[in-house]
Amino acid sequence: MKFRLDQDSLGKVKIPSDAYYGAFTGRAIKQYNVTGHKAHENLIKSFVMIKRSAAVANMKTKSIDNKRGKAIVTACDKILAGKHVDQFVVDMINSGAGTAFNMNSNEVISNVALEVMKKKKGQYEFLHPNDHVNMSQSSNDTYPTAMHVAILMNLKETVPAIDILIKSLTKKAKQFSTFKKIGRTHLMDALPVTLGSEFAAYVTSITKARNEIVVAQKELQNVALGGTAVGSGANTPKGYRKIAIAELAKISKLPLKPEKDMQHGLQSKFAVASMSGALRNLALEIGKLSNDIRLMASGPIAGLAELGIPAVHAGSSIMPGKVNPSLAECMNMVCFNIIGNDTAVSYAAQSGQFELNVMLPGMLKCMLESTDMLKNFLPIFSANLIDGLTANRDKLKADIENSPVIVTLLTPKIGYLKSAELFKESLKTGKTIRELVVSKKLMTNKEIDSLFG
Repeated sequence: MKFRLDQDSLGKVKIPSDAYYGAFTGRAIKQYNVTGHKAHENLIKSFVMIKRSAAVANMKTKSIDNKRGKAIVTACDKILAGKHVDQFVVDMINSGAGTAFNMNSNEVISNVALEVMKKKKGQYEFLHPNDHVNMSQSSNDTYPTAMHVAILMNLKETVPAIDILIKSLTKKAKQFSTFKKIGRTHLMDALPVTLGSEFAAYVTSITKARNEIVVAQKELQNVALGGTAVGSGANTPKGYRKIAIAELAKISKLPLKPEKDMQHGLQSKFAVASMSGALRNLALEIGKLSNDIRLMASGPIAGLAELGIPAVHAGSSIMPGKVNPSLAECMNMVCFNIIGNDTAVSYAAQSGQFELNVMLPGMLKCMLESTDMLKNFLPIFSANLIDGLTANRDKLKADIENSPVIVTLLTPKIGYLKSAELFKESLKTGKTIRELVVSKKLMTNKEIDSLFG
């Protein structure tokens, strides 16, 4: 392998000659071997769009000459088109405030821009990663901005995936609307409900959680680009911030707005924590319905056996014919991870000091991971599990007839104490409440049917 010597503020570093990253990145990849995961595609896109927008703003404010500015813009366009993406090599969890990733971006864009200018990689005297690509910026305002943009980009696919689940659950609520069944509280028999009403309740829960996510997006649309190091906007030319954010909104196709209080934008992660909490709430609701489906589908002989589940693959390597609620189990694990990610984001959000929260890369990894899992798996979960659920109507009807708890519906007619006696007698004799009530001539079959038939 051939090498070149790149120089940063600490000295010279040996870099593979074909690499577009430079000295800072070369040092960083030796230090931040953490997750083994390189940058998320939407983080790369977000940073490159920020650098492009900054270059446009710097040209419009006469802070950079058009030759260098246009070379940076062209370099960014090449990367956004898919070239050199493999050169963003810094781990998702890296230095505080994401300085290492910001510099990885600066160096790659700088060297691509040098090629545009017909110069060699590393000839930074013509176009420098810090002086030109990072002009009017700091890691402290670019990374928080990139966080918001990357999360919003992921949410463009996540929210429609949630809508797919809501649609599937709504169909099942209608399909099961006449299927009466025993309700359960404390895991014990309770008054009858319909299977459809259970699924309608899931629709309500998921819809509420989905709407929280949509509301939380609004805070993420406020970005602190232009705040530079501490939110004061130091080293930015007049008009830069407004132009840069307008350009970023245009290229990202997101309704981005300047954060009114830039210092707040750097020191507080309120917007990210709010979105994380909304994702956690969704995970709690989806996890609950997944657990219910697993229980209702348990059996087919020794369980509840109220639902039939589609077979997506063999359930066991040793027990032939076994079908497991594998997709519901997978969804539970997704939900557990989202809840865990929210815990990490919560700790990180309160761990900032004074003018900066430095825990940004860890927070962003969690947020993109959570939204990735949802956008990837919810359509599969909906299509291959929810849409294929069937109801065991005979079992549902038999459970209503056989459960002594339905005596509750008779209490207005025969009283609480008499109903309790019938409950105990039913358990002791194995006779149904219907049989006991009719044999004792307390009510007729027709009267019973009018109550819980």
